Amino acid sequence: MKKILMFAITAIASTTLQAQYSGQIPTNLGGASQNAAAGAVISNFLGPVNEAYQKRREIDLDKFQGSPYTSNIFIPTMLKYNDEVVGSIYYRYNALNEEVEIKKTSSEEEVYQALVKDKEISLIVNGKPLSFKTFITEKKATTNGYLTLIQKGEQYDLYERTHVKFTEGQPAQNSFIAAVPSRFSKFTEYYFQKDGVNRIDQIPQKNKKLIKLVDDSEKEALKIFLKENNLNIKSETDLMQVFDYLNS
Repeated sequence: MKKILMFAITAIASTTLQAQYSGQIPTNLGGASQNAAAGAVISNFLGPVNEAYQKRREIDLDKFQGSPYTSNIFIPTMLKYNDEVVGSIYYRYNALNEEVEIKKTSSEEEVYQALVKDKEISLIVNGKPLSFKTFITEKKATTNGYLTLIQKGEQYDLYERTHVKFTEGQPAQNSFIAAVPSRFSKFTEYYFQKDGVNRIDQIPQKNKKLIKLVDDSEKEALKIFLKENNLNIKSETDLMQVFDYLNS
């Protein structure tokens, strides 16, 4: 991916812009020529939508409860590579397939594509970076997916994951039992990464289990902090307060 990106930048600089970028990735915040350059670079990050979902990409969401998306519409955002702005795009996150669908414009006629799953790529969502990560779930399963960095600290980084599961509906068994529609159920999970440790772990929703995950030198103090402040980490507000404390 890095080789492709550098090739695209070099080609644009020599044939389209006739200018030097000194290693900087062009953005589409400038004039028309710069917009064209950014569009060409962004094209390198596009790929086909997941084949399993491709068959039902025109799915009628009104027939289901819930949605596979965090938002059913495409939302404008900034695309970054190695923390440098590439350009602006429109995105929709399919949390069922762990896939970001993107367009270059807001046109309804434009066919959307999937964002390449590269860990150097990030999107800015509500002011926070969303990026592809490898993490370990509470059940000790190593998983790839998208996490949003909601708190960056000196000792711990805190991430949020939106996860969707699909449940097949059931037809009515008889006139007394109503049919159960198919549904998408949305869940929110939280993960943390300790500074200097190449590992991201899911945070269990129980105070006692979180205490077991921190360093031995922090366990007793964290236990007292949770009790004195009557905190329950099932609440995102309380969880963020806990990590504010751990990073203080």
